[in-house]
Order: sequence, then C-alpha cells, then structure tokens
Amino acid sequence: MTAAAIFGGPSAAFLVLTLPLFGGAALMTGRSLARGWRPFWQTIPYAALLAFGDRFLLYALFGGDLLSPSGYIIAAAAIWIFAALAYRLALVRLMLRQYPWLYEPAGPFAWRERR
Repeated sequence: MTAAAIFGGPSAAFLVLTLPLFGGAALMTGRSLARGWRPFWQTIPYAALLAFGDRFLLYALFGGDLLSPSGYIIAAAAIWIFAALAYRLALVRLMLRQYPWLYEPAGPFAWRERR
C-alpha cells in the first residue's frame, strides 16, 4: 500500500495542507474552547468538521480521494491532537491566572493545589 493510498492523496499535500493549515486552525479552536470554559469533549466534533474541510481541499486542490476513510481518520486524528494540546495548555494557563491563590503549576499540562 502506498502513502498516497493511505493518506487518500499525495503525502506532500498532507504535510503542506493538513499539518500547518488545519493544524493551526485546530490550535485556535482548542484555545477558543478552553477560553470559553467549554468541556474537553467538544474538541472532537470540531476536529471532525475541520477534517471534512481538509479532505475537501485535498480533493479540490490536489486531486485526492474525497471519500478516503483512512485519509479522513489520519487527518482527523492529527487535527484532534493539535486541538487537544491547545485546549489543555490554554486551560492550565487560564486556571493559573484566574485562581492564583488556589493553584500552582505542575508542568505544562497540569496544575495542583497550592500548599
């Protein structure tokens, strides 16, 4: 099986379109969800919608397969990872800024009660 069959289009297009463009959109989406105090599970449907947009642009611009299940799953997973990381980083920053008397940093992805 070739990389084009796995990604549902040219692998270079995946690296150029999915990771920087839609990864950046996922970073903004995750940060926005955290700043709005939305629950974490909402990153999943937003990542799925961004993956649909990614598949369409890959199809329209690079002649990829629009209905490639493996390409969609890989793109959705990559986009969701970006959104999840941005969500968690923004939420930690928000908690530490909003409640400095209660919490202290416990690494980039966590906080703990202040001693």
